[in-house]
Amino acid sequence: MPAPDSISNPLAVNFNPKHDPIMLKKLFILALGLSSMSQANDSTFTGAGASFPAPVYRQWTYSYSNAHPGTQITYQSLGSGAGLNQIKAGTVDFAGTDNPLTLEQQEEFGLIQFPMLTGGVVVIVNIPGVKDGQLKLSKDVLARIYLGEITYWNDAAIRALNPKLRLPKLKITVVRRSDSSGTSFIFTNYLSKISQKWKNTVGQGSSVKWPVGIGGQKNPGVCNNVAKIKGSIGYTEYTYAVEAHLPCACLENADGQFIVPSQESFSAAAACADWQNAPGFYMELTNVPGAKSWPITGVTYILMRKDTPSAERAALKDYFIWCYTDGAAKATELNYVALPQEVVKFIEPTL
Repeated sequence: MPAPDSISNPLAVNFNPKHDPIMLKKLFILALGLSSMSQANDSTFTGAGASFPAPVYRQWTYSYSNAHPGTQITYQSLGSGAGLNQIKAGTVDFAGTDNPLTLEQQEEFGLIQFPMLTGGVVVIVNIPGVKDGQLKLSKDVLARIYLGEITYWNDAAIRALNPKLRLPKLKITVVRRSDSSGTSFIFTNYLSKISQKWKNTVGQGSSVKWPVGIGGQKNPGVCNNVAKIKGSIGYTEYTYAVEAHLPCACLENADGQFIVPSQESFSAAAACADWQNAPGFYMELTNVPGAKSWPITGVTYILMRKDTPSAERAALKDYFIWCYTDGAAKATELNYVALPQEVVKFIEPTL
């Protein structure tokens, strides 16, 4: 009967290191070579930035890494501002942002930018007795709430829009982002388009001087604050609202229609995107025309450095093309709008 070692390890047959040191040396060299080859074939890439697309990015990185054992991709949801800083510093391989850079900014920072997804920023509320989709907010009322001019839910302007709702005399607590945020850019970009006063006094940006309100860290932080504070109102990416079971308001769009947030209304707004005439893929989809368009629709982007080595760029290109194609179904499942394949073909040379 053979020795136990010869069954569990074929290399152990008739081999004793004391008797055959040359063979031991050969095996050691072979082991080093196999280890080096394994490391050479393994690639790890790190991304960071926007929390807006984080739910689908988590699914994508997990699924792709499992299906491609030689490539491991991770993504940290830190906010668009942090993502931009990290890609500029070269501490990550790619960054996510909802605050698009102009072509001039991309050239200044040595970056390339391309769109990944379209999604909706929604207004969430915590009002006793008010369910999802019941509350209507006009452009004027929403802007005045965030300006601090309307402070109670039973204000005459809100009651006029919602005559069938029993709105309590409850103080409005405004919730907004405390970090540098692409979601904030989309939201303030919208407010700047619908309110001249907001445009003149606050303006748009990933970080602005808010007239009123309390801050929440990233999209989950805003949702957590709204969930625990009665009378609160906030803004977040739609998937976070769905996951947190928070009521969303109907908003007045550019055509004067009150629209419920949905993938259909996000898609209606996304249809207005003219990527052929968007230098550096810079695109704004807030307050676009269309009877069914959601008014606060945004595009989320990927940023990469122009000096990314060609081998790394090729590997990341494979990943992003997989996201556009194989990952499209998961994006739809999570209430995002995947880019049409004709747009993907237009983007591909940038990679």
